[in-house]
Amino acid sequence: MAYSYKCSISFGLVYIPVTLHASVKTQDVGFNMLDKKTMSRVKYKKTCEECDGREVKQEDIVKGYEYEDDKYVVFTEEDFEKLKTKKDKNITIQKFVDIAQIDPIYYDRPYYVNPTGAENAYSLLLRAMEEEKKVGIAKTVLGNKETLIALRAKDGQMLLSTLFFADEIQKNPTKEVKAEFSSSELSLAKSIVEGMSGDFKAEDYKDEYRERVKAAIEQKIAGKEIVKAKEGSTNVAANLMEALQASLKGLNKPPKKVSRKAPAAKKEKRA
Repeated sequence: MAYSYKCSISFGLVYIPVTLHASVKTQDVGFNMLDKKTMSRVKYKKTCEECDGREVKQEDIVKGYEYEDDKYVVFTEEDFEKLKTKKDKNITIQKFVDIAQIDPIYYDRPYYVNPTGAENAYSLLLRAMEEEKKVGIAKTVLGNKETLIALRAKDGQMLLSTLFFADEIQKNPTKEVKAEFSSSELSLAKSIVEGMSGDFKAEDYKDEYRERVKAAIEQKIAGKEIVKAKEGSTNVAANLMEALQASLKGLNKPPKKVSRKAPAAKKEKRA
């Protein structure tokens, strides 16, 4: 999907024209691929398999679906547009749900939602969702793909997140985990979790590796060698209890008192 996308939102009989704007941008450091012998740029060319390597221009490329070996049906952008109904081009809210009911694994891409008309209806929906603490669930076609959508209100802004469909989520390949620990170990683990608890502030976290890459680029430009990053020493505890106690000590938190009547935890199965 492009940086912005014009569409509309409807709930009940209320219609709101909007524009979606991507709310995240990549901060990756870009590298080009070079031939190590000549230091020339390596480029990719789109070629035809049966045309002796002839390069194919973008305007001559079409989309084809292979229904049998080497047999295709061709689809143009006009064909895809003909398949879209008015409903497909509209974000029609089908249900309002509690945001806690949406597992984060379903979230894909976030967008800002700005009205291009019907500002009163937009503000009304925004206020209603914010005060009711509800998220609007809808479907629409973005590009050539139907997408599940969650609309939510936060701090006076309307945000849209595309969601994965249930059949797009793969099952966890991890085998059954068998664990055995005591109530004392569980109590210490809870104390560590409590001691490390706090508020999430996104601005507290920086991409330190990217900064080291950028610094290394400057070193390379200056003709200097890259110095290996310093690593802190890791002290491996002899056993789980020792590791828990050492971790808690590092937090300067007293351990929770464990009731003598508390039975030892039995083997637990985890998915």
